[in-house]
Amino acid sequence: MAAEVTLIWSFVTIGLYLLSKRFHRRYKKWWTTPIIITPILLIVITLLSHTNYNVYIRGTHWLMALLGPATVAFAIPIYRRRNIIVLYWKTLSIGVVFGSILSIASAWFLASAVGIDDALRLSLLPRSISTPFAMVISGEIGGVPELTALFVILTGIFGASFGQLALYWLPLKSKLSMGASFGLAAHVAGSSKAYELDNEVGTIAALVMVLTGLFNVLIAPLLEAVLS
Repeated sequence: MAAEVTLIWSFVTIGLYLLSKRFHRRYKKWWTTPIIITPILLIVITLLSHTNYNVYIRGTHWLMALLGPATVAFAIPIYRRRNIIVLYWKTLSIGVVFGSILSIASAWFLASAVGIDDALRLSLLPRSISTPFAMVISGEIGGVPELTALFVILTGIFGASFGQLALYWLPLKSKLSMGASFGLAAHVAGSSKAYELDNEVGTIAALVMVLTGLFNVLIAPLLEAVLS
């Protein structure tokens, strides 16, 4: 019986996501995106039903395991538009390297400035890359992977919700710059939002997201050595 109860949360989560997606297609507002509505509804339902967090996680942990394959699935549209890599590989490579360094450095110095403890500060560093990469890196450098996953989600929500508004005020009008901004700053959520704007923008965002994740994994040992 207990196993059946925990499994129900998988269906609840998927059902709420599908309903949120349908709602967003109808109203198309930044606050109607599934990445905002679904967590809010889940929080309300778990609180009203007095469901323990561990019970929910036991019933939905397999969904977390699908994050890796979901990230890899972005390779399909990237392969179809591989001409973009050929045309802009230098620009994209430079953007990924400097964007990653800036993201890590800004998180470190801002967290240090407000006096956040080491574990929380280290958990913040990989917040701008997709969850599978971020949780691995967090564990390697001494952070808390579960906290990092939360920061990644919050970063994605913020980037997907306000990214388009920010681009409106910034002089970034080309598809390359828009896609790179979404992919660098808001990983999967940003890439999904970019696909809503334009297929090419979404492809660039997905490519930059994957490259950023790979670059961060490669520099994780160096980052660990520097921080220690």
